[in-house]
Amino acid sequence: MPTLRIAQDDAADELLGRDPLALLIGMLLDQQFPMERAFGAPRLLADRLGVDTLSAERIAAMDPEDLVRVFQGPPALHRYPGSMAGRTQQVCRALVEQYGGEVPGLWADDPTGATLLKRLNGLPGFGAQKSKIFLALLGKQYGVTPVGWREAAGDYGAEGSRRSVADITGPQSLVEVRAFKQDQKQAAKAARQAANG
Repeated sequence: MPTLRIAQDDAADELLGRDPLALLIGMLLDQQFPMERAFGAPRLLADRLGVDTLSAERIAAMDPEDLVRVFQGPPALHRYPGSMAGRTQQVCRALVEQYGGEVPGLWADDPTGATLLKRLNGLPGFGAQKSKIFLALLGKQYGVTPVGWREAAGDYGAEGSRRSVADITGPQSLVEVRAFKQDQKQAAKAARQAANG
């Protein structure tokens, strides 16, 4: 079982390390929301559902309004609890329909990195960038290293990078990843301003 330090909270990180669904949901929630809160949310979700490990089957079968209420808290599991509850349920339904409700079903048949990336990209709420970051996270910290995973993950798979949640192993790397993201935002803003001249 990997030891993760993404949420910067022992209980939340312990769940991420032993429950691949928690890790996948954390990745899903990691947008327009602080990384450590997104990856801490699966622990809150499990606590509110009264379970030790999350179940794709259970979440998929829940009344959507009940799941929204669980996401609303307080505290809310995301800045947009309604839409993210819906996305979480969609991902869980896709896992039930395609992978027997098990996240490891995505890689159980030992696919190539490119194939695993394609499968991740097929999940609701997982676009190209999020899929590459999650593939890098699986490879760098979760021991899921199919042939060609680094290449499939692109820059996120580079060893020693500080680009994404895949590189967060403690408080210092969190600071470094945040600094990288801020630099990227500033560069994009400067490019837009230059283009609009």
